[in-house]
Amino acid sequence: MRFTTTDGLSLYYEDAGEGKPLLCLAGLTRNARDFDFLAPHLPNVRLIRMDYRGRGLSDRDATISNYNVVREAQDVVELLDHLGLAKAPVLGTSRGGLVAMALAALNGDRLSGAILNDVGPVIAPEGIAFIMTYIGKKPSFSTFDSAAEGMMRAYERSFPNVPLEVWTRLARAQYVETAEGLDLSYDPELRAALLAQAEAGPAPDLWPWFEALKGRPVGVIRGANSDLLSQATLDEMQARFPEMIVGTVPDRGHVPFLDEPEALRVIRAVMEKI
Repeated sequence: MRFTTTDGLSLYYEDAGEGKPLLCLAGLTRNARDFDFLAPHLPNVRLIRMDYRGRGLSDRDATISNYNVVREAQDVVELLDHLGLAKAPVLGTSRGGLVAMALAALNGDRLSGAILNDVGPVIAPEGIAFIMTYIGKKPSFSTFDSAAEGMMRAYERSFPNVPLEVWTRLARAQYVETAEGLDLSYDPELRAALLAQAEAGPAPDLWPWFEALKGRPVGVIRGANSDLLSQATLDEMQARFPEMIVGTVPDRGHVPFLDEPEALRVIRAVMEKI
């Protein structure tokens, strides 16, 4: 399914199931497939997934400065309008969690709760550094099988004991097949957008965005081996928001797949409070 934004882009979304709605927002370069591992575990939830502009099956934006969290939060508001939903909870993986916090700060009446998957108001520099090693660069793999094997090797320390078939599913979600081999499933100009934002000045203080989540059910999931959400940041988040529901997933880095028992406990507990 698709809807058109106020600036004329056609964005892809999926809307399946019945029950309480849960809007799922993927990681920075990823798409609706981020939640394929989770979906079978939430049979009584209306699972709504959106591909951001420039990602997955959504239109690419000729104005790369629009690849930013505030514009993406506005796209969420416009999707809610399109669906006739006054408000909804957001399950945000990485970038999606930042969008959830932006929504709380800028359009708080549209957000009924939030689950942040391995992200908080402080992004660890080592996590950013790793992202910049691959974002916007065409993969060197020629097949999904070789991509899966490469991913398994690259993540063997932070994601030990994950079987090859899981990496194959992830490879098929993150890349597209072409006559010349695999290609990115998102606009490579996303890299230029991030570099331009970094050159514009220091990252803004996101703690006020996090504080804006208060007054709603909130959960945080952290991969025990995460290089993006540090334990120190999570501790500070808990200190500021003691009623927050927290789960740490062992043998996971950035980001948990969301089918782990620890992740499911947080998601279900937040949904029960909404």
